Amino acid sequence: MSIRLYKSYTPGTRNRALSGFNEITKSKPEKSLIKKNHRNKGRNNRGVITIRHRGGGHKRRYRIIDFKRNKYGVEGIVASIQYDPNRNARIALIHYKDGEKRYILHPKNLNVGDIILSGSDSPLTIGNTLPLAEIPLGSSIHNIELIPNKGGQLVRAAGTSAKVLAKEGNYVTLRLPSKEIRLIRQECLATIGEISNNDAFLIQSGKAGRTRWLGKRPTVRGSVMNPCDHPHGGGEGRAPIGRTRPLTPWGKPALGMKTRKRKQLSDAYILRRRN
Repeated sequence: MSIRLYKSYTPGTRNRALSGFNEITKSKPEKSLIKKNHRNKGRNNRGVITIRHRGGGHKRRYRIIDFKRNKYGVEGIVASIQYDPNRNARIALIHYKDGEKRYILHPKNLNVGDIILSGSDSPLTIGNTLPLAEIPLGSSIHNIELIPNKGGQLVRAAGTSAKVLAKEGNYVTLRLPSKEIRLIRQECLATIGEISNNDAFLIQSGKAGRTRWLGKRPTVRGSVMNPCDHPHGGGEGRAPIGRTRPLTPWGKPALGMKTRKRKQLSDAYILRRRN
């Protein structure tokens, strides 16, 4: 993937950095693999805003992604690489030998015409899906299952990959992109390779309007509000917070407060916490 930079012709192009879309080979999605995507835009069933800063944005259709990769033993050919508005990773359209079509997350260096496989004893090549027990140490993997046969839940963002560190008993030790080290059952499936579009973190909108197209509404700093609206508000000029630590609009601790439950069943499988 490449990043496209712009000259400063207008204020909106001064700091603009967008995806080059060089890897995209087809623009229109597969009709049989899309469905309506109603987004709540931060409202509950009464229309009341429960999550701020959401709303508007361009209409999207959801691409049905195959996170389970359960076409065991059936060869699939990469037909095209496409853009997905619902995620920062690219997706690949797969044509299987039995006539079925599915979308998968596009791994880096997987090209149109390549063949992929799923299941035990599949070759150790990019895009193939195998149980963790059969993946060698040091391999980069993505789309990892937490529960066998549930489908990949971990490592699905653009440019991310996990690494296999060790195998012991019924569990495999992985280092996740967050630097967390945890145990996962060896029967769980994972796909070999790194997710494509690894320059996604370099993208800059360049103007507020482009951010609105993505469905994000403006965010106002608490320090410029009145005291009745935010704990940071009030004062003359640029006043400090006036509290012992930053707070949310509802008075709860913010910026660094750990929100994970103190007693969670999965704690036993985490060997090292994320940073």
